[in-house]
Amino acid sequence: VVTSQTLWDYIEHIARLLEPAYKRLHVFVLAQPVLGADETWWRLMGNKDSSKRWQVWIASAPSAIFAMIQDSRSADAASKLLASYTGIVMCDGYSAYESLARSNPLVRLAHCWAHVRREYLDVQTGFPDEVKTIVGLIGELYAVEALCPTGPPGEDLRRKLRDQRSRPIVERIVAWVYSTYPTVLPQSGLAKAIRYMGGMWMGLVRFLDDPRIPLDNNQTERGARAPAMGRRNHHGSRSLRGTQVAALFYSLFET
Repeated sequence: VVTSQTLWDYIEHIARLLEPAYKRLHVFVLAQPVLGADETWWRLMGNKDSSKRWQVWIASAPSAIFAMIQDSRSADAASKLLASYTGIVMCDGYSAYESLARSNPLVRLAHCWAHVRREYLDVQTGFPDEVKTIVGLIGELYAVEALCPTGPPGEDLRRKLRDQRSRPIVERIVAWVYSTYPTVLPQSGLAKAIRYMGGMWMGLVRFLDDPRIPLDNNQTERGARAPAMGRRNHHGSRSLRGTQVAALFYSLFET
């Protein structure tokens, strides 16, 4: 009979051999001019406080995913993931990333249109006409992107089309906000969705001036699917070393 402890010993030994590749992967991701960042929870097993959780922090590049499991969602945790990074971070509106950008002026944030779209879809039942309009406008931004090859080969065309087509669409979104926001109650779901978009506006429109920036952070969210499935299948980790081994294998296999 092969015990779970024996299986762990095998896996932990392999992880020690692969440690240099994991560290090099982190260096590689941090060398990218644009990366995505996200986080999702990870269960701490064998703890009396069943509510305590770790967090899987993920940094992504087009060809790589790097995961690091830490004990919080704090700005310090974000800083450990992104260390000495200089470049553009595609993310949601979580305050840890804002704190990181304030402390490191060489980091600029780009924000995710997919998150904005979800905020509007969440209030679609109460505001069907308004949501149909704004979601349609966001869809037009994606339609422009679909005309370009992905990655560096499409950058010249993407820059041109964003300037010619995406910029006027963004102006129409602004016009929609000015005409719609005064007509809804300040505490309504639609007003909150509009404020959510407005609070990240500088990061949302940053893509207009830089063809390397994607419209959303979906690449990073796809990288978080495996840990999300893992916590359902084997529940989590019991030790700090367990989180380190899990993060290493998720990073290498996802990459």
